[in-house]
Amino acid sequence: MELKIFIHETAVIDEPSHIGNGTKIWHFSHLMPNCRVGENCTIGQNVYIASTVKIGNGVKIQNNVSLFDGVICEDEVFIGPSAVFTNVINPRSAVCRKNEYAPTLVKRGATIGANATIVCGHTIGSFAFVAAGSVVTHDVADYALVAGNPAKPVGWMSEKGCKLEFNSEGIALCPESGEKYKIANNHVVKL
Repeated sequence: MELKIFIHETAVIDEPSHIGNGTKIWHFSHLMPNCRVGENCTIGQNVYIASTVKIGNGVKIQNNVSLFDGVICEDEVFIGPSAVFTNVINPRSAVCRKNEYAPTLVKRGATIGANATIVCGHTIGSFAFVAAGSVVTHDVADYALVAGNPAKPVGWMSEKGCKLEFNSEGIALCPESGEKYKIANNHVVKL
């Protein structure tokens, strides 16, 4: 089977790289050797992907994002323009800390808004939503909506990206899909 991958002529793909079928890589992006990009992904303009980064299927990475060693994005993650991911807590130019990289996991369906900063060593839960410009310094729960600096929980989101409003029994309906969600002990699950 012939792979159908689009790579813009200005992109730099260091070999060996693992790029899934249907993926598009746009202007001036750079993929380091041994990185893994799944199927049907869109890698925007001026994106950097380090060697140990793993990207699932259907991921969309907008312009000007750098994914450094230690970042893992599961399927259907959205990363907005100019979002920032760190990989060391206390970087210094004169001190090598490559053995101190802290991993960051972005779970399935999560959204990272434009200009958000994700401090390393944390997990962004499934279908969580990090508002634009937020600074994430702690783990983010599944379906949580976080905003601010530092990012704090301000609500809950459905898998379709709609804000959930829970009734007195702890049930919410997604206004777009009609799917039901339940909240208990500050934890949301889809029913």
